[in-house]
Amino acid sequence: MQNLQFRAIFISDIHLGTRDAQASHLLDFLNHTESEYLYLLGDVVDFWKAKSGWYWPAQHTEVLQALLRKARRGTRVIYVPGNHDEWLRDYARSEFNGIELRLGAVHHTADGRRFLLLHGDEFDSAVRCNRVLNLLGSSAYDVLLWLNRIHHQVRRRLGFSYWSLSSWIKSRIKNAAAYVQRFEQAALREAERHGVNGVICGHIHQPTMRYGAGLCYANTGDWVEHCSALAEDREGRLHLIHWAEDSLHWLQGREVPAMTPDAAAA
Repeated sequence: MQNLQFRAIFISDIHLGTRDAQASHLLDFLNHTESEYLYLLGDVVDFWKAKSGWYWPAQHTEVLQALLRKARRGTRVIYVPGNHDEWLRDYARSEFNGIELRLGAVHHTADGRRFLLLHGDEFDSAVRCNRVLNLLGSSAYDVLLWLNRIHHQVRRRLGFSYWSLSSWIKSRIKNAAAYVQRFEQAALREAERHGVNGVICGHIHQPTMRYGAGLCYANTGDWVEHCSALAEDREGRLHLIHWAEDSLHWLQGREVPAMTPDAAAA
């Protein structure tokens, strides 16, 4: 089966080194896609979790090997570290085995638009997420991810496809929805400040693509709950891909329609 060809792919929040990383789905995605640019927008490896216990099965090494292999074969791989791998920010503007480390980047799409690329933790202060709330939220989120892992194991044994219980629970929590909205607004203000057409980021594990006031906000999601990525096709159109749910559609040539400003306004 021929690999899917994109101009650019954007992924973030893989969290290798944790039991919640959906490495098998990501490997499948990487093995079925090719692109000129591959942007890693932070939290690829979760060094925070290393403090409380490291988990590193063979598949996590295979993910890193797949990323390095793409760089060797000509894909331009740009890594923008996040808060869980923030120590790599000290090495910004350096290169490791063909992978470029940057604090941020601007991507030019085929149709002439410019997108600011960040991890997204830069906006935490703008949405009033102080350290105490972060710690409380992190503990609750760990419980959600544990429930999600057990739920996925049961579904897999019953022969059902992947479905994120933790994402479903979060979508029904009012405070979580308000936080996401404030985060999006902060990201769009940053795009406006830089004079670009939009922003692409990760961090909050909420895959989304929205257009408003002439700007685009896109969040790549994650490979813990959603198994999602953003991809630009040869015409410059952006597609939000939920690989665990939509991989067969893409591989059979029935890709999910691109989200455009005109479609968003319809």
